[in-house]
Amino acid sequence: MSKLSSKLAKSRRVARVRAIVSGTAERPRLAVARSLKHIRAQVIDDVAGKTLAAASDLDVEAKGKKKSEVSLMVGKLVAERAKAKGVTKVVFDRRDKRYHGRVKAVADGARDAGLIF
Repeated sequence: MSKLSSKLAKSRRVARVRAIVSGTAERPRLAVARSLKHIRAQVIDDVAGKTLAAASDLDVEAKGKKKSEVSLMVGKLVAERAKAKGVTKVVFDRRDKRYHGRVKAVADGARDAGLIF
């Protein structure tokens, strides 16, 4: 697969998910961004165009832990920050990633900390 077609395939996957998932003031979007080294999560109100809460693996103590354990901690941290802003219900946005591994760990951590989705 060429570079152009893989970029096109990624943008199509993102568009397919975003056609269904949109954040509102009542249920903002919990967006997860994963790279090879890092993982980030944001709670976004798409109507107002504001990020309500955010967390990253740089915000937690990740020394000596596995990537999935760090992802679980990121999910808990973003949920705590969202709950401090008064957000309890969210819509999960996995973007172009499959729902397994570190993306699932972020979701599990957010659910453990009290977010509903």
